[in-house]
Amino acid sequence: MLDTILRNCTLADGRTGIDIGIRDGLIVAAEPALAATAAETIDAAGQLVTPPFVDAHFHMDATLSYGLPRVNASGTLLEGIALWGELKPQLTREALVERALAYCDWAVAKGLLAIRSHVDVCDARLLAVDALLEVKEKVAPYLDLQLVAFPQDGVLRSAGALDNLERALDMGVDVVGGIPHFERTMADGAESVRILCEIAAERGLMVDMHCDESDDPLSRHIEILAFQSQRLGLHGRVTGSHLTSMHSMDNYYVSKLLPLMKEAGVAAIANPLINITLQGRHDGYPKRRGMTRVPELLAAGIPVAFGHDCVMDPWYSLGSGDMLEVAHMGLHVAQMTGQAAMHQCFAAVTETPAAILGLEGYGIAPGCRADLVLLQAADPVEAIRLRATRLMVMRAGRVIARTPPALARLDLPGRPSELDWRLTGR
Repeated sequence: MLDTILRNCTLADGRTGIDIGIRDGLIVAAEPALAATAAETIDAAGQLVTPPFVDAHFHMDATLSYGLPRVNASGTLLEGIALWGELKPQLTREALVERALAYCDWAVAKGLLAIRSHVDVCDARLLAVDALLEVKEKVAPYLDLQLVAFPQDGVLRSAGALDNLERALDMGVDVVGGIPHFERTMADGAESVRILCEIAAERGLMVDMHCDESDDPLSRHIEILAFQSQRLGLHGRVTGSHLTSMHSMDNYYVSKLLPLMKEAGVAAIANPLINITLQGRHDGYPKRRGMTRVPELLAAGIPVAFGHDCVMDPWYSLGSGDMLEVAHMGLHVAQMTGQAAMHQCFAAVTETPAAILGLEGYGIAPGCRADLVLLQAADPVEAIRLRATRLMVMRAGRVIARTPPALARLDLPGRPSELDWRLTGR
């Protein structure tokens, strides 16, 4: 006797008519016509069932702070950084925890059950670190929160930042972060990459750096990050986030850079909503999109995930924790409208970031944790097109969120009485 069976599921890999059997919070079977009984049976009705969404790049210490202490009037990156500097002295631990927990509620409702959040360590109080460590513990039963020690103002540029970063790691922060392009000089940026990668190597930690978040084609710290990853044997543990300068680099240099990243085992994270919003601000027309070269990175065999980056904070006044919105923007900005490419965009908010974060038990196969999302869609492309309703979200075999189907009622002569925007399953 199983605890639960989900009958007639469609999976992201194209398999249909799959039954998923769950016992003690784990998947014990995923096969057609599962010959078993269960205490509860859920009919997926041929709709898409997927492992949970994963956000590989976020800033939870700033989320839902929109309008504090004022609104980013220009909507630019630099005003956002300045505004965060104004807000930091006013932060309280209680408010940080409250906003982060509220955002985690949003995430769960959207089927987002794993988040890698950068947390600013340039405040000597480490207030945000302390708050998010508490949040990490509180949400652990239903959401995996991985924290990155992020020296927002530059680990060398900001007095005491290096010591703060090491203290944050001692407190239990998971990943070493950095922002080399924000150091005072290119040389300082390269030096910061060396120092931070050596700290990660000594501690056995992963690395995730904001790298070359710039329109300057000469901002090339990703090359240094790949070199240090190779030198220190950090293969598979290093990620470069944003990489927007790659959009502006010449093709010859990129043809050298991509094999270096592949050889060093460096992954990439693009943030489509924010990259398309903040980059190219100095351009007239033609105006650069700014997002890194996602199709080319994928073609080179480099893992690419998408991150939400910001939701209602000093940098971005929009967002709702919906990773399908992120995939939708990434698909358009990168012109990834081929069938295989659209499936890659779905993978960029599910299985690829799960691998980058090193999530254990992720997937739909016997032995995986029964973390599942039932979507009102027939396949990943339809899910992205509709930003499909999460009909059910399950954590370790327990349903933790439900949303009614999205339906419109019509009163038109000779036409159906309701529709749900799908091409099938009306």
